[in-house]
Amino acid sequence: MSISCNPKKILIIKLASAGDVLRTTTLLSGLKRKYPNSHVTWVVEKMAHELLEGNSNIGRILTYDEKSALSLKAEEFNIVISLDKAIEATSLAMFVKASEKYGYGLDKQDRLCPLNREAEYSYLLGIDDDLKFFKNKKTYQELIFEIVRLKYENNSYELILDREHIDFADNFFKKNNLDKEDKVVGINTGSGKVFANKNLKKEKIVELIELLHKELHVKIMLLGGPLEKEINEYIEKKAGHKVINSGCGNSLKEFAALINNCALVIAADTLAMHIAIALKKPVVAIFGPTCAQEIDLYGRGYKIITEAECAPCYRNQCNKKPTCMDMISLKEIVKSVKDSVRRSEP
Repeated sequence: MSISCNPKKILIIKLASAGDVLRTTTLLSGLKRKYPNSHVTWVVEKMAHELLEGNSNIGRILTYDEKSALSLKAEEFNIVISLDKAIEATSLAMFVKASEKYGYGLDKQDRLCPLNREAEYSYLLGIDDDLKFFKNKKTYQELIFEIVRLKYENNSYELILDREHIDFADNFFKKNNLDKEDKVVGINTGSGKVFANKNLKKEKIVELIELLHKELHVKIMLLGGPLEKEINEYIEKKAGHKVINSGCGNSLKEFAALINNCALVIAADTLAMHIAIALKKPVVAIFGPTCAQEIDLYGRGYKIITEAECAPCYRNQCNKKPTCMDMISLKEIVKSVKDSVRRSEP
């Protein structure tokens, strides 16, 4: 099957996780600049599919499954960009036909390997802890732009909110006696199950809410997904009228629309943080087991980094007492929120 070099057919393989999928959208404007007439196909897992919907820089979104993988085998692309190191993604990258391939694939022994010279540094970050944790100063965006041979120019995340999602958030605010003039601080309480101690404990979040309520004239909204239902109910019970629970059953775009109505978001290194960055919201980002240097806040926030000597570690289990998140200063978070609120005032 022959293809024309104009327009360029580009396949992006970035399946998961949702936060990483979202920050990979920074590539789209860079690709469009270099290849104005390109057609982009993006393969993604079902959970993150919604985050890509409505983006005019993506010609086709495919949910990863056996059917979509087999259909891609019958096609030919000019460029394949493979940015997941999981076997599903790397296998797909190997059997899809393309004249150029960037990112990660498999060698003849089915072991993970870089597909091009520019991907070698990012590959090494996955096997060299000293390089990843301490020596590397490049953000995720800089790394993926380097892989694809594009110049990173502070390219923004791309997240499109539809009118129905905007209306959903506006209606939620009205029902809870909030308006756009209120300084609403969203606190994301979750962090997923992959890493240990990625977010503050629920008791410490209650302490943080007490400090924010005492020192700032802001309204506080709890953010979270299904995994945070019990945590948010606990915090709501302890904090009482000081918080508004946004619910934990919202769709990703409804969740994003609620964040869009916040003046500022406090979050660990999670999807909520990435959504806030995408929507150009000030963020106070909290880091324990993950690498703060890989996150670009675009000058719109503050990073609160643990002083724990063992961090970052990327471990999924931890027996340390105190944990890296126990060592996070709540006063430093409050100060960063104050500074952000002050900077946003006319």
